[in-house]
Amino acid sequence: MARHVVQPIIRKKKKRGGDDAHHGGAWKIAYADFVTAMMAFFLLMWLINVTSPEQKTGIAEYFNPITVSQTTAGSGGVLDGASISPPGPLTSPTSEMRMQASLQLAPRSEAKTKSDTTNDKTGGGKTDDKDLEKLVKDREQKQFKEVEEKLRKSIEAFPDLKALMDNLIIDQTQEGLRIQLVDRDDRPMFALGSAEPFDYTEKLLTLVTQAIADLPNKVSIKGHTDALPYASGKKYDNWDLSSERALASRRVMREAGLTEDRVEGVVGRADRDPLFPEDPKDPRNRRISIVLLHDTAADAGTADAAAADANPLLTAPTP
Repeated sequence: MARHVVQPIIRKKKKRGGDDAHHGGAWKIAYADFVTAMMAFFLLMWLINVTSPEQKTGIAEYFNPITVSQTTAGSGGVLDGASISPPGPLTSPTSEMRMQASLQLAPRSEAKTKSDTTNDKTGGGKTDDKDLEKLVKDREQKQFKEVEEKLRKSIEAFPDLKALMDNLIIDQTQEGLRIQLVDRDDRPMFALGSAEPFDYTEKLLTLVTQAIADLPNKVSIKGHTDALPYASGKKYDNWDLSSERALASRRVMREAGLTEDRVEGVVGRADRDPLFPEDPKDPRNRRISIVLLHDTAADAGTADAAAADANPLLTAPTP
């Protein structure tokens, strides 16, 4: 009799989840890393856009191992040698040179802003203010010199005005650049006792206006006379004459392009401020004085306060 063999029953259980791993949370981690990287990238692009070239240079120097090893006290780094809390280390000479160069190239208002920003970072503004003030004064001196050269060249370009060079005195005083149109025995600027300018006087005033047209400085106009008095009993005197001559000069300059907002004052001084005090009756004491004021003098309204001008005898022509 044959023996019956029982075959074992084998059941295969299929494990779920191995083939469906993509339905798990691993992809979320990868996506989060991607989003973080993109956020860092756009943040970097934004920082590059808002930083100035000087700041970019400082950051580049900070991450340069050679530069870092050669610098001391943090100069040349991200803060460019400045300290958050005083006293801190001083700024490096390189940064000072960059700051000075930017001030020289920038307009006055922009240069002042840069100076204020530097003062806030370094904590000391006295030196920077002095440097800025010196730059402004140097620039103004250069502009005054250019006005003088431009005016003299303009007069020389007209043959009929060359003889007026002896009537022109240009010097610098405490108020600013002073341009004086003085009388001479053979060539007065106005008729004797009159406030009506001659034709050549009007041409000269027009050239003066054109020479100062490109500058923003305010202008002060003063009339002066000699010490010769009017006949007794007349109500009209040297005060009236000097004032009317100053006003007549202002009208000519206004027609030549001088705007009203630039006129700081029109004053008649009579014989109180002679060009040659030792000879009050000298005809050269009769003159029109046009002063291109310093910015500080014009802003403070002190056009007539600086009465002690530089000695005019140093620049006055010989008779």
